[in-house]
Parts: sequence; C-alpha cells; structure tokens
Amino acid sequence: MKLRALLLAALAVPAAAQAKPVPVPNVAPVALNEPALVEMVKTLSSDEFEGRSPGTAGEEKTVAYLIERFKAAGLQPGNKGSWTQDVPTVEITASNVAGLAITGGPSTMLFAPGKDFVAGSYRAVDRTAIADAELVFVGYGINAPELGWNDYAGLDMKGKVAVILVNDPDYETATEEGPFKGRRMTYYGRWTYKFEEAARQGARAALIIHDTFPAAYGWNVVESSWTGAQYFVQKANKGMDQTEANGWIQKGVAEAILKAAGQDLTQLTAAAKQRGFKAVPLGLKASMNFDNSLRTAMSKNVIGILPGKKRPDEYVLYTAHWDHLGRCKANAKGDDICNGAVDNATGTAMLAALAEANVKAGPADRSQVFLAVTLEESGLLGSEYYGANPVYPLAKTVGGVNMDALSPGSPSRDFQVVGGDKSELTRYVNAVTKAMGLAQSPESDIERGYYYRSDHFSMAKRGVPMFNLGRGNDWVLGGKAAGEAAAKRYNAEAYHGPEDEFDPNWDWSGMLQDGELFYRLGRSLAMTSDWPNWHPTDEFRAIRDKSRKGAK
Repeated sequence: MKLRALLLAALAVPAAAQAKPVPVPNVAPVALNEPALVEMVKTLSSDEFEGRSPGTAGEEKTVAYLIERFKAAGLQPGNKGSWTQDVPTVEITASNVAGLAITGGPSTMLFAPGKDFVAGSYRAVDRTAIADAELVFVGYGINAPELGWNDYAGLDMKGKVAVILVNDPDYETATEEGPFKGRRMTYYGRWTYKFEEAARQGARAALIIHDTFPAAYGWNVVESSWTGAQYFVQKANKGMDQTEANGWIQKGVAEAILKAAGQDLTQLTAAAKQRGFKAVPLGLKASMNFDNSLRTAMSKNVIGILPGKKRPDEYVLYTAHWDHLGRCKANAKGDDICNGAVDNATGTAMLAALAEANVKAGPADRSQVFLAVTLEESGLLGSEYYGANPVYPLAKTVGGVNMDALSPGSPSRDFQVVGGDKSELTRYVNAVTKAMGLAQSPESDIERGYYYRSDHFSMAKRGVPMFNLGRGNDWVLGGKAAGEAAAKRYNAEAYHGPEDEFDPNWDWSGMLQDGELFYRLGRSLAMTSDWPNWHPTDEFRAIRDKSRKGAK
C-alpha cells in the first residue's frame, strides 16, 4: 500500500462511525445578465480607467463603479455600512545591496547581487545588516505535523540563516503518489511558505536554492521579481516577526558554499528527500547588508453582502481582483495602458453578475459575500489583508469561489480543478458538473502550484475551503485544438500587456458557462447546513479544525 494511502487509512474515521454526507442541494440553471456583463468588462477595461492600477485615478474610478454596480445588483454595503475596506500597504525597495559574503571555509567567498543571489526584507526598516550568521542546511524547510515531517526537528534556528531547497521532496515523481502529492506542488513547496516557516522557526534569514526544473521558472524570473519594489500589507509590528532577510541563491552558488563546508549538494538533496532527515549545520557564516526605502499607501477592497434568510451569521464568499497593472511598457503601436480586460475585468464583472443573479433568486439560507479585492498583481495583498482582518469571521465562512481571468470563446465539454482533490468541496464539484454534463480533465502543469497563486489562497491558508476551477480546453466549437490555441495565444500575445483589451467580437458563451458553474457551486454552499472540510492529510486541515472548534 502506498504511503499516502496508509496515512489516509490511519487518519480515517471507521465507516460505521462516519456521519452520512449532507446531500448537495440541487441548484437550477441561471440566466446571467449577458448585456450587463459585457458592458461592465468593456467599461472596466477602457482607457478611461487607465489599467486600474491601485493608488491612481484609475482606482478611484474603479471603486466608484463597483459600488454603483453592487448597488444596482441589490447588494447591501458589506463592511459595517460601508462598501469598502481600507488596505494599507508598504512598498520596500532594497538598494546599495552588498555582496553575499561567506566565511569560515578555506577562503572568503563573495557573491554578486543579481547575478549570484537576490535578497530583500519583509521588515519595514531603513537598513538590513546581517553579519557572521551561521548557515544551516534545512533540506526542504518543511514542518508538516499531519505528515509526520519536520526538517527543523531538534534545531534552534535563532540568529541563523536557513539554506533551503525549492519545491517539496517528491516533486520528481511522475504521478501524484507520495506524501507531498508527487509531481503536484503543495503549499510546502512554495517559496512563500519556506520564508514564513523559517520565520516561525526563529531564523534570522532564509536563502532558497534556485533550480529551474523544480522551481518551474528560470533565474531571470527570480532576478527580475526581486530587484525592484516589493509590496506588503502594513502591519502594526512593521513585519518584525519575519526574518531580517529573505532571498535566493543560484544552484552553482549553493554548490560552492556546500563544497566549502565539506558537503555535496547532490548528496544532501537525496538525504533531504527521506523522512527523518536531520538539518546540517555548515560551519560557515554569512553576511549581507542593504538599505531599504519605504513608501506607504492605501488602497481599497469593495464588499457587498446578500444576507441569508436562515443562518445569516454563516457566510459564502465570492472573490475576484479588480486591479491590474496600469501604465506599462508601450507596444509597437505606442499603447502603454495595460487594460486587463481578461485579467481581471472579466472576473470582476462576473462578481457583479453573480450578485444580481443571487438577488433575483432570493436570499439563500446563508449570507453571500461579494468581495472585489485590490493588489492581486502585487502579491495577493488585498485578499491577504481581508484574510488577516476579515469583516466576517473566517471560522464562520463555509467556503468560497474565486474568479480570475475568464476566457472569451466557446463553452467547453470539460472543466479543470486547480489544486486537485483537496477537500470535501469535491462532492459539490462532482454534483454540479454532472448536472451540467461536464467531464473533468487533469489540471495542466500541476508542478507549478497554481492553487497557491491567486486570491482564494489567502483564505485557504487560513482554513477556508475555496473553489478554484473553470472550463477546460475541449471546446464545443473546435475541440481541444481551439481551446489550447486560444490559451496559448492569450499567454503569448496579451497576458500582462497592452493587448489584453476588450474585443466587441468576443464570444461570451464560454464565460456564461463559467458563470453558471460558479453560481451553482456558491449557491449550493449557501443552501446547505454542511461544513465541508479539507481532507485529513491536506496542509490546511489542522488550521480549519482549530478555527471551527473555536467557532463552536
């Protein structure tokens, strides 16, 4: 029996003791307001809105327009009588970055910023200076109690620098078998988790070893992403609970450092893949320093609510991000506005369309919250702020539906679930897609960890089960060839560029199919007394159990 099956069996409740699953409510098909949907996408992605960049006149117009549309849909203000939630942010830009110095080996090694390593601080301080901090190789830097895995076991990381492998231990597996779901990346494989866990362990700094295949992107992506302004939600403690510095090092740099410590990266990597791995102090010390320029700003989430008729203090969440990139690099025609029509005027407009449809259907048993979040493009900051400062308690939030970048084109015969089978929401997906006559296709590029890269994740990591799915590539008109070609064309020609513009010739039938799927899923959750949970070995199960226990 495979290890994952053994873990599931060990954690499962005996069949005789299991409660009978609550039936999934049957939700009738919905006729969404297509003209209003089209008009809203056209308006949000017009040049007048200047690419909807937070902190600009484009934000002011966007927020005012969303409030207007939420009112017209029949929602009530969602934040104690207000339509908005302030999202305070801080921009931190590192400058005067000194080289990464490694001492304690045969000779001092100095690695160049950008070329060899990148680093920044999550702390809102004017200067970061780390001198002679001990280096410790901590394998994949994972602490997963539900899987009996702890790379930090018996280790005191206070004042030390964690050197961490990217991804998780079984990423090379061709299938999804293994404690960390094999080829499918889990949250434990994401760089964000590794930095967060290093901070929880008391590390002074954390350095992830970059390797293109397990990272799923080249060093150029790391360098470009980490050498400019970094955006964070403002915290009362100015981020002082985080490490002083987080960064990446090239694989060749890691090999040189480990060689100086009398170690071999290949051998240590093999050891780190095994349960019971023990962290390895390297006997070397690291020094780095840089200045930080700080700039604070305020943006806004927009929130509307349709109160429930039976259990108004239980909530179902719908999310979409309203922001995009604003002014950007001009194309060959001189157009320098990244309008973000697909990404994410479509999801934002669908949010209002679903609000209108639910109001027309009448209040559900549970309250339905419609949340248009800001600063997704800057690192999910609007949803992160809501997750950390929820208007409605997350322990009383049953689950939710996130909508990001809906594709124009034909309806599909299939759908894809991003993240795979993580929770009991799967029962709802199966029931609704069966009613709609849709087949499930495997998620594309499961090694890229897409479930952890959109706004639903800010709720999921705090325990709230979230849907993230949409129609697949097997289009009714043109089959897989047409669906795959459309996706490839958008990614190559329009994604995050001025070409992502509204087209009056779009086929909206596929987006309407998406909308019906989202409507049925969300309304199903709002019309049941069920509390779907994560599966027993999922990385978010423990936090949900803890929050729900407190709610009861």
